[in-house]
Amino acid sequence: MCGIVGVLSFDAGLPPDWITAHRMCETIVHRGPDDEGIYIQDGVALGMRRLSIIDLAGGHQPIHNEDKTIWVVYNGEIYNFLELRADLEKQGHRFYTNTDTEVIAHLYEELGSDCVRKFRGMFAFAVYDVRKRRLLLARDRLGIKPLHYAMHEGRLLFGSEIKAILAAAPDLAAIRPEAVLDYLSCGYIPDPLSAFRKIQKLSPGHLLVFENGQCHVRSYWDVPAFGTHEPKSEEECLDELTHRLTEAVRIRLISDVPLGALLSGGTDSSIIVALMARVSSGPVKTFSIGFKHDDFDEAKYARLVARKFETEHHELIFEPNLEEELNYLTHKMEEPFGDSSMLPTYCVSRLARQYVTVALSGDGGDELFAGYDRYRIHETFGLSERIPQWLAKPFRKHVFSRLPHGTYGRQSLYNFSLPGFERYLDAISARPMLDSRRHLLSADFRCSIDPQWDPLNVFRVHLSKAVAHDPLSRLLYLDMKTYLPGDILTKVDRMSMLTSLEVRVPILDHVFLEWVTSLSARWKWRGKTQKYIFKKLAERLGVPREVIYRPKQGFALPLVHWIRKDLREDFVRILLEPRTLQRGYFDPQAIRLLLDEHFRGRRNHSGRLWRLLIFELWHRNYLEAFTTANFDVPKVLARSEASVSDRT
Repeated sequence: MCGIVGVLSFDAGLPPDWITAHRMCETIVHRGPDDEGIYIQDGVALGMRRLSIIDLAGGHQPIHNEDKTIWVVYNGEIYNFLELRADLEKQGHRFYTNTDTEVIAHLYEELGSDCVRKFRGMFAFAVYDVRKRRLLLARDRLGIKPLHYAMHEGRLLFGSEIKAILAAAPDLAAIRPEAVLDYLSCGYIPDPLSAFRKIQKLSPGHLLVFENGQCHVRSYWDVPAFGTHEPKSEEECLDELTHRLTEAVRIRLISDVPLGALLSGGTDSSIIVALMARVSSGPVKTFSIGFKHDDFDEAKYARLVARKFETEHHELIFEPNLEEELNYLTHKMEEPFGDSSMLPTYCVSRLARQYVTVALSGDGGDELFAGYDRYRIHETFGLSERIPQWLAKPFRKHVFSRLPHGTYGRQSLYNFSLPGFERYLDAISARPMLDSRRHLLSADFRCSIDPQWDPLNVFRVHLSKAVAHDPLSRLLYLDMKTYLPGDILTKVDRMSMLTSLEVRVPILDHVFLEWVTSLSARWKWRGKTQKYIFKKLAERLGVPREVIYRPKQGFALPLVHWIRKDLREDFVRILLEPRTLQRGYFDPQAIRLLLDEHFRGRRNHSGRLWRLLIFELWHRNYLEAFTTANFDVPKVLARSEASVSDRT
């Protein structure tokens, strides 16, 4: 596992130098504390920081082919690299390392950019072709590993993290005003855009070719059609499920360093631990986080699983110094990120890193097997469709906007008046913060935003591309394209890599995922049972029933308790400080109203207040580190107006 960076400047200004590449690498040392490598030649700089996992002594990057005309920097793991290497050696290719990285160089020689289709794993890599003066960037199918890029003054810059790009071009640290809407609505900023105007994310399953001063981005993979395969029986389905997931786990146990598992106490991570115990030669090392609040504590279930499978279990009760932890994490953040479970994810990663370098997780089970409670909304799509839109539209336009803010049932009525999939989009977003009046935003900042911008349009585009006939499968496709890479995998990658821990996700093995996708919805949702066949697998593997059949909790924090009690003074102080309000993003009266309603118990605004807090801390601890960018309101508005004029 590594972090990668690069600058290409063939025809513009001064070529990149070693100092620039080294400065970019220094920003991502946490991703690769073991080694640094830099390639500089003819206007090209490639850099990497390495976390040694395979071929500890011989895996120094950048890696090259036999005649040094192909150079590679790479972040990730390719689990089928031994089979690919054997085929390449039969074709005459000669290897000088035992790494999976070198396979990329030689397979590129054979297939060009199509080499990416052969890889089974998680990855973000760059291949520079010296003869063609061509750069290939590629990101894995599900977006497990990140990759960002920017075109600036004739140069292409890229990096595993945005901070690496800003290290080479700090003037790119200009906020895209619409990103504030994206963040407040979703809690994260969906691909391919970022918080910054000129910096983009390479979307999952996409590659970028830079040649002759031009960038060309295209998709090389998508989630396949749903419901194309129907097992003859439940036994047959379970046999195939067991075999395929066992294989996905087994190939992720290849490592030259200590390895373990993150055990939350839920069904998904318990299944992974059970399969690891089956194929491992010794006890599995497991790691869990507990909470003092019983409503949020899953540690007791993790202990049940650990005892059942005789793991070497390590547990930590989560008692963070919140001010210290939040200041540290927001200092390291690329963008504002509102998922509060980043805190326990960081802490369990830090715990695991004391004992192992690699850990497997159960992420992806909810998106593949319909585990989130919000999927229940699809059962009522038919009811909402019976409400004629000639009646519902006037309600939303004329009645809803006149109901006093805070009216009981106001938002539920609005949601039920929407057509089916719009109801889901409304349910997963914080649109009450951003209704037609966008009351939370200041009048000046609202003027800086493209009036046509809707953070949910990217979700609608994905829904339109889902190859599925039933509503549930379309929702699963949507979350695989948005929430999974934008929130879940971003959280796991950033928090684990801050501790230099590599996390592998066998449920998101693309071969396994394609088979699960082919199953009809009845194998995932039957009657009132969600994750039906996955829970049957858990039973077969011996996961305790009290773990499998309990209400879903998720890896959440007791925000309501904290904000109303432990953190009350901190929230009031930070959100109402002149320093915060004078930035000009938000209406001070709207923030005071939000705080007042929450503290008096009239409404639970914990999620919204958390997002506001994280946004402000991110602004203080991350953005203000770039001294060339002055983020007062006039600057923000001036940049925004330029952005709008560029689009027209």
